[in-house]
Amino acid sequence: QLQASGGGLVQPGGSLRLSCAAPGRTFINFHGAWFRQAPGKEREFVAAINRNGVGTIRYADSVKGRFTISKENAKNTVYLQMNSLKPEDTGVYYCAITQILWSYVDEARRYTTWGQGTLVTVSS
Repeated sequence: QLQASGGGLVQPGGSLRLSCAAPGRTFINFHGAWFRQAPGKEREFVAAINRNGVGTIRYADSVKGRFTISKENAKNTVYLQMNSLKPEDTGVYYCAITQILWSYVDEARRYTTWGQGTLVTVSS
């Protein structure tokens, strides 16, 4: 239902921009979020943006100051700009949308609409 793209191989310190499109959805009604899953680890929260877009945004401590989430309602798309990438950022990145209370946006188990995942590999 969601179409994620933009992953790839990048050297430490490099940048990538992920996109997540939701055809047929009225994005203004949904919060958008990114999660990631490293090999052998559980899926973890990365960032979320409130349905209003320029309002409330939340980041995991591990990505604050390096990643930026944004939302373009007219295109039904959520973005994740990732700068200063580190090897520990490696994993499959998943986008998700939800209408749950904002207080719970960092809880993966509360989401029911996910993208297929896009692989990000940070390595020299």
